[in-house]
Amino acid sequence: MESFQTIAVFNYQHETVVLKHLLEQEEIPYFFENEMTLSVMPLYSNALGGIKLKVHPEDFEQVQQILDNLNNPLKIV
Repeated sequence: MESFQTIAVFNYQHETVVLKHLLEQEEIPYFFENEMTLSVMPLYSNALGGIKLKVHPEDFEQVQQILDNLNNPLKIV
């Protein structure tokens, strides 16, 4: 997990739900930094820098494509 890098940042946990499902469906390893802390204390989002989606550099292109597909029709991320 040390080699994982941030590809996207979200302010609230509900913004990650659909993305989690899509990443699991594609079997892409990932984790969300600060997710648990902000689930308990959501107003700390700015102080902690948000919920950071971390993926392995080899998966950057595939994850970026998933993010782009979410942004275009749904405008949720």
